Amino acid sequence: MITLYGMTSPNVVKIILALEELELPYELKTVDVFAGQQFDLEFVKLNPNAKVPVIVDTDGPSHKPFTIFESGVILLYLAEKTGKFLPTEPAARYEVLQWIMVQLTGVGPMAGQFVHFARFVPNNEYGVSRYRTQVKRLCEVLDARLGAHPYLGGAEYSIADIATYPWVRNIKLLLGDSMNAYQHLTAWVATIDKRPAAARAVALVEKIRPTLTLPDKAEPEALDKLFGRGKHALA
Repeated sequence: MITLYGMTSPNVVKIILALEELELPYELKTVDVFAGQQFDLEFVKLNPNAKVPVIVDTDGPSHKPFTIFESGVILLYLAEKTGKFLPTEPAARYEVLQWIMVQLTGVGPMAGQFVHFARFVPNNEYGVSRYRTQVKRLCEVLDARLGAHPYLGGAEYSIADIATYPWVRNIKLLLGDSMNAYQHLTAWVATIDKRPAAARAVALVEKIRPTLTLPDKAEPEALDKLFGRGKHALA
């Protein structure tokens, strides 16, 4: 049995999607990030970096309980645990892994910063412009890849797609009609939307969303601690 600690962010949704695709039994325990629950002592014991997602697998290596944090590592763990969505042939495996890295080092951080500046620092024109530009550049990269291959890792659906889909699905909301320029990317999102596991993952996210603190309802102190600003700034 796997316990997933998280909420509705794309990094958590990718793990929900993986668990649904792999049909692994799991329980979702919500961590209300905008209420600061990720800083609770019990959660920090699971992840010293105080971030979601985290999984605890009661049937880990050597059939012992095992805790893992960082979404990319969790995806690799689940793929290797089940032997699915990650090729074993070396060349094909590295094709998948490099596109996971694009998500982890590019798509996620750039989209996250775009959301931060657009939503929480909207008067910072440089920040909004810089990260919108980076998000669009990465969409161009993904679109070109998907113009040549049906999936990010190549011919088969893989954890590279599972990692990237929740982020691009959110980017559609950020970019609006300008997303139409990336025809291969939007078609890829539509293809994954139709997968039963994706439908179940999205439905679960929408079910738990009302139980969590909305960013505009968060206490100023919770936001300051989350963003590392004010008295929480270390600079």
